[in-house]
Amino acid sequence: MRQNETNNKKNVIMSKIDTTAVIHKSTIVEDGATIGKNVTIGPFCVIGKDVTLGDDNIIHSHAVITGKTTIGRGNEIFPFAILGSKPLDKKYAGEDSELIIGDRNQIREHVSITLGTAGGGMVTRVGNDCLFMNGAHISHDAQVGDGVILVTHATLGGHVVVGDGAILGGLAAVHQFVRVGQYAMIGGLSRVVDDVPPFTMANGPDATMQGLNLLGLKRQNIDKQDIKLLQKQLYYLFSKNEKSPKPLDEKLREVSLDKNPLVQKLVDFLQRRTHRGIAGADF
Repeated sequence: MRQNETNNKKNVIMSKIDTTAVIHKSTIVEDGATIGKNVTIGPFCVIGKDVTLGDDNIIHSHAVITGKTTIGRGNEIFPFAILGSKPLDKKYAGEDSELIIGDRNQIREHVSITLGTAGGGMVTRVGNDCLFMNGAHISHDAQVGDGVILVTHATLGGHVVVGDGAILGGLAAVHQFVRVGQYAMIGGLSRVVDDVPPFTMANGPDATMQGLNLLGLKRQNIDKQDIKLLQKQLYYLFSKNEKSPKPLDEKLREVSLDKNPLVQKLVDFLQRRTHRGIAGADF
């Protein structure tokens, strides 16, 4: 690769390409694009006119970045990824929606992430330090936190919210409007149609809760006593072994008195439950 010699002075000004960018001569950078410092773009890529690439990004061959897409710094985008394409939503009417991606993400081969829509806040958003493996898909208006991992061909429907550090196994599919909580773990091939609370592990065809994501919490260096307390409260809220079970709202009022920060995050997530409901428990 070498610095693109096809851009004349006028084109460089219009496209706002930093002089340190290295762009293969076969790549198309449309007038209006903004490309930051030390960006490397391989052969046969297409960078649209409304795209902004921050510093230190690496774009491998055959990637397409289009639409009103803003990408932070230090990301690596692999061949055949398509970012910022039109939403897979029949209601989309060409509105000036966006895709915003943060810093230091690894976006592997054939990943697709679409723009937002007027019906979902106009923005699809991805945080920092995520890993999206080959074939993963993030649909319109999804809100993805930091450190999220989507394993091969995992799919997020429209308006999905995924908390920091969550992991979705290969071929897992999340229904539109579902929330996946912080540090949750979704098993491969799972069909996720209900909200999955933070810190939990869900698995199976209908993604039922299997308990805490103990390995994930240990990897985050969560204190053992905090994990034990969180596990106790989770089992109290959802265990099927009670002789006279109380309604979930009554249990939440009791558990909310526990001021442990992790317990409070769990309670807050459950108190804000939506029409999707909460994933059932299998413990």
